Amino acid sequence: AAPGPRSYTTLRDEAVKLFNSLQQLELEQDPVPLMQGILQTCLDLPPLVDEIYCQLVKQTTEPLAPGGQGDLHYWQLLTCMSCTFLPSPPVLRFLRFHLDRTESRFPTSEMAKYACFIREALGKTKGRECVPSLEEILVLMRRQEMICTVHCPGAPACSVAISSHTTAEESPSVAFVSPQVAQELVSRLGLSQSPNIFALYEQSRQREQPVGSTTLLADVLTRFE
Repeated sequence: AAPGPRSYTTLRDEAVKLFNSLQQLELEQDPVPLMQGILQTCLDLPPLVDEIYCQLVKQTTEPLAPGGQGDLHYWQLLTCMSCTFLPSPPVLRFLRFHLDRTESRFPTSEMAKYACFIREALGKTKGRECVPSLEEILVLMRRQEMICTVHCPGAPACSVAISSHTTAEESPSVAFVSPQVAQELVSRLGLSQSPNIFALYEQSRQREQPVGSTTLLADVLTRFE
């Protein structure tokens, strides 16, 4: 058995459960909670990550209705997987071949657009502390970015766009804020000529702490959820 934060049985049994969930995904009108559950199982049981990638490649190869709702649900979960987990090198090569083949066969389709997005995501993904939030899954299904609200002392809140890969990397002018977020905040707060630095904090009822330099901001938003 491989215990995790939730109650699990053996890897074999959990793999069967995930396969059944994938079958159910094709018919779901609201697939987001089911997708998040699959992602959580993969986070808790890392040996199943490759299994799900292989299953998703199988489900999106020669589908009965290419580009149909069920087919796109699989592509959307594959998109979320690519922003959360890296498969092993052999599975990654297999996956990249599948993406290339899909873009070649259906060059103007939604599947090709997902394939392109997934390829780019795989080049940035390093692993997640948390699975994507429900909000993040929704924006990934549309291949978009999230809008993150940053509350600044003495100034109105700033809304900035972030991706699943935006980290709180330290920059020369703003500590603990990613380069794209830093540039936006520096401009809005009028600090472009200031030598001062400031930190990005996460605050909840339980804690208040600075966001570490390598922390993914999407993980911070998931903890809020």
